[in-house]
Amino acid sequence: MSYRELLVSQSNVFGGFQKSFERADYVILGVPFDVTSTYRTGARFAPNAIRQASLNIETYSFRTGIDIEDLQLHDLGDLDISTDTTQTLGRLKLVTKDLAEAGKTQVTIGGEHTITLGIMKGLRDKASETAMVSFDAHLDLRNEFSGVKLSHTTFMRRINEEVKPARIIEVGTRAVCKEELGYAKKVGIEFFTAQQIRCEGIKQIVKQLKEKLASYGNIYLSIDMDFLDPAYVPAVQNPEPEGLEPHTLLDILCNICDKRVIGFDVVEVAPHYDNGVSAIQATKITLETLCCIEKARKMKCKEKDFKCDG
Repeated sequence: MSYRELLVSQSNVFGGFQKSFERADYVILGVPFDVTSTYRTGARFAPNAIRQASLNIETYSFRTGIDIEDLQLHDLGDLDISTDTTQTLGRLKLVTKDLAEAGKTQVTIGGEHTITLGIMKGLRDKASETAMVSFDAHLDLRNEFSGVKLSHTTFMRRINEEVKPARIIEVGTRAVCKEELGYAKKVGIEFFTAQQIRCEGIKQIVKQLKEKLASYGNIYLSIDMDFLDPAYVPAVQNPEPEGLEPHTLLDILCNICDKRVIGFDVVEVAPHYDNGVSAIQATKITLETLCCIEKARKMKCKEKDFKCDG
């Protein structure tokens, strides 16, 4: 080991600690991209802000009994982005494919929500067995917006058309247009509204989600922070009233996280619109989701061990 490896480290890595890439099960990738933003901009600053917040949040999860420091976690850094959306998504596709082939679970920190399209293209080989669950105030199913067909308002439609995952379910919906409702009905994209979650309760929503996800080999999770009410995350690019609470998001997330999760992203924080609250919320959700996935994997390993011993 050289002195630079022994005595020097990158200070702004997620969680403040770094395992080697070779040993890592989980790889953090930042994507500082917000070129197509139509209201607020600034999500390009989120990867750095979330990393900074992660240095000041305790790492133990009471939900899972797991400490994030015990995970094999490597922060790869930020994708080199371009102002050309197609080029940036192409680069993200290539990196995602590399990480998948290396057996890593990718945790992507945006950036605007359009980046999920690049990630899903990188996972296209698994699409036929993958159910995608998006936590978002918006359906993002427009065909175009202001004459643009590739943006944060259209990317879910592009995913359905170009990647063709086995199933798409959206959770937390409360901001749509008629076009999106018509398209969702036509192609069979299901959604749970924020109002429905409040009326039916978390347990009932979790039960329905588990039933809908039961037959798929893989699950990909996409978390737009505007799922939450602006009272909890004031600094998002497209805040929408009547959102839900952090515990609601985490209770649903942690109940559907299992060994089938092949990756997740956390997007749309625009940190300059508050004093760090939204970045802290995004960090907490990232930490808890990682711990939930790890717990599910450990439980599966224990089941295998038990069966072998029996």
